[in-house]
Amino acid sequence: MIINTTYDMLAAHPFLAGMDRPQLQRLASWGRRSSFHAGTRVFSEGGHADRFWLIREGQVALDTHIPGRGDVVIETLGPGAVLGWSWLFPPYRWHFGATTVEPTLTVEMDGKSILRLCGEDPEIGYQLNRRFVQVVVERLQATRIRLLDLYDGPRDGR
Repeated sequence: MIINTTYDMLAAHPFLAGMDRPQLQRLASWGRRSSFHAGTRVFSEGGHADRFWLIREGQVALDTHIPGRGDVVIETLGPGAVLGWSWLFPPYRWHFGATTVEPTLTVEMDGKSILRLCGEDPEIGYQLNRRFVQVVVERLQATRIRLLDLYDGPRDGR
């Protein structure tokens, strides 16, 4: 199957599996194909968050700054993953940083417009929020595990 349009890219992405055609068509209005070279800083922790990306090809490393250790990679995302959830919640600041590990193809989605769409169409809002809550939970769990790996103290309570 040849994937040419934004709609086709959204329909083929696992993050949006189960959404119906009219919902995907509405979402496609606010998306565009985007690509990044390896080593591109997509966003920095604390920066203004106003979009998200559905990864089609490539890999993106999520990182966080830890005083005394610098930027630490928390998780690496690949095809089928969603990058960015901070655009959903005030104060709309990135909670992590992101850098491409290799050339990466995505569908870039306009967060402000998607928020408006969610207000206009509660079913789309419900569908997206349900999916993004799962992403947030997975990212927080990955962060917790990574930080425990970095902690040098005893893990068994002694």
